Amino acid sequence: MALRNAVQLICYPDRMGSNLKDLKQVLDTHFADAVGGVHILPFYPSNADAGFSPLTHRQVSPEYGDWADIEAIAADYDICADVTVNHISDESKEFQDYLQHGKKSEFASLFVDVDAMGEISHDDLMKIHIRKEKEPFREVTFADGSKGRVWCTFTEHQIDLNYEAKETYDYIANTFRFLASKGVKLFRLDAFGYTTKRIGTSCFLVEPDVYQTLDWCNQVAQSLGAEILPEVHDHSSYQYAIGRRNMHPYGFALPPLMLYSLLDGNSVYLKHWLRMCPRNMVTVLDTHDGICIPDVEGVLPDEKIRILIDNINDRAADPILRRSAANIHSVGAIYQLTCTFYDALMQNDDAYIAARTIQFFTPGIPQVYYVGLLAGENDHELMEQTGELRDINRHYYSFDEIDEAVQKPVVQRLLKLMRFRNSHPAFDGHFELNYSNDASVDMAWRHGEHYCRAFVDLQFNTASVSSTRVADDGETLLPGMEEFRA
Repeated sequence: MALRNAVQLICYPDRMGSNLKDLKQVLDTHFADAVGGVHILPFYPSNADAGFSPLTHRQVSPEYGDWADIEAIAADYDICADVTVNHISDESKEFQDYLQHGKKSEFASLFVDVDAMGEISHDDLMKIHIRKEKEPFREVTFADGSKGRVWCTFTEHQIDLNYEAKETYDYIANTFRFLASKGVKLFRLDAFGYTTKRIGTSCFLVEPDVYQTLDWCNQVAQSLGAEILPEVHDHSSYQYAIGRRNMHPYGFALPPLMLYSLLDGNSVYLKHWLRMCPRNMVTVLDTHDGICIPDVEGVLPDEKIRILIDNINDRAADPILRRSAANIHSVGAIYQLTCTFYDALMQNDDAYIAARTIQFFTPGIPQVYYVGLLAGENDHELMEQTGELRDINRHYYSFDEIDEAVQKPVVQRLLKLMRFRNSHPAFDGHFELNYSNDASVDMAWRHGEHYCRAFVDLQFNTASVSSTRVADDGETLLPGMEEFRA
């Protein structure tokens, strides 16, 4: 069954309440008509990277609950789940068996044998797209005392998989089958761009290899009645390429583009992007990561990106830098800005609702991060406690905090918008971008006799929505229009 054309929530399994049962209770109590799906961030047993170092995709970590909890959520909401296609944990049974038996292990071919790849020169190493301040290899000692090297893009606990081996494809296919059997409809392919290991290249998003792997993943997912959402932060052209291959790209250019447009009162670059962006995107304004900058390069000029960075830096944590940046003061050095979206807009309710209005009218399926759903503010205490910059936007909400946040006027306005986005039939039709001046954006959707339109003034942060009146059964009640201030 296809994904519902409805707003999805992004959340951790333990930050809206303490576990998956709590999450289901929160969804049912407060957001049942505002949320049609939920991207549950990794709920597997993991030993690193906030869940993204899974020991297995076949277990729910006990502190979160069990598969019955996942299936209960799936009964009422579309579930998106992460599949870490690039790596698995060094504590996984597969890697532990490899350490015990070396090349005789039944799982040996799952892992990249760096020493078998031939000579890797200094020039080769300099080309590799890295995620840490050292070469992406890890030396391992086998049970017989011999040594070897495996590929390790992220932390030392996350061991890369070998996409030259049939066994890796079998492992991923079996993971897809298992998750689909538990009700997962959308597989978010975490870090898929690093699956392409070809010495002499960046080993990141190597074409055409990366698309061959994605096409295979898509075929397997579709055979199971599921879809895929490849996750990558890089130039927006990669998202266009993904979108043309009958799979969902991320609209990662939208968050920085939206912030620039609202903070500068300028719609020119936003409208340029709206005319050409993929129509089958998953759109976000905030996620568990920061506001990523590479995705908007080529969409916003460098000098405009610098203006945005300087503006937000005054009220955010330190930016996360690219490891290989030659000049840390350049635009190209910035990878992520760490800040809640509500704080990035200076806690201006009208600007925040204007941003969400534009997101919900942008082509694609919108996702709203749980902190953004509750108009959350920067959590400096959590960030300082953990030392993780991105934790500024990863607050743990108790039931009482959620009950209180839901009553805030800005959250009530947001929920009204979400319900409208989920229920109006015009969103099943086609997108229209209407003429507007350079300080506003005028967007619409049309499906047969159903029509809705949003006009946003970026200088005054006002958003108004007009639409045909629709009955509960989807029929148009009157030929006239009704309007509300978002």
